[in-house]
Amino acid sequence: MAEKAYILNRDEIDRIIKRISHEILERNKGSENLVFIGLQKRGVPLAKRIAENIEKFEGTKIKTGKLDITFYRDDIGQNIKPIAQTTDIPFEIEDKNVILVDDVLYTGRTIRAAMDALIDFGRPKTIQLVVLIDRGHRELPIRADYVGKNLPTSRDESVDVRLQETDGEDSVVVIRKE
Repeated sequence: MAEKAYILNRDEIDRIIKRISHEILERNKGSENLVFIGLQKRGVPLAKRIAENIEKFEGTKIKTGKLDITFYRDDIGQNIKPIAQTTDIPFEIEDKNVILVDDVLYTGRTIRAAMDALIDFGRPKTIQLVVLIDRGHRELPIRADYVGKNLPTSRDESVDVRLQETDGEDSVVVIRKE
């Protein structure tokens, strides 16, 4: 794999997260009844960053959790060796506005699996989706409510989101598969 292009740097990611934080507050008329759940692995730090912004803006504590969808995937058993991570949702989601956060939206299959997993925890009032990058190529009728950047890609490319908390840097890079 060879790097193709740097798309976002740390400052650009920070600006996007601030913008999305404001959009969430505007759409939900404040922070009341909001909870954030990040998808493992990179959705978790993104969810925490957005929640921290909202806490600063609103002066209220925002609950965050993390969700692993490994055993909800529809490609399990297709020569994929799943590596399960932690699910930690230490609060009720019943009748809450759940803000589901992931780094990249591609086919929609990960989000479908995440919604299946969430329903096992209760019935939220709403599920809203935040993604840093929407790269298109949907296979399911899923769209994000909040998008950091729309980034049309070809199927022979991948989008590599790197975050300080998981990778030691903040950047988004498009990589061409060879």
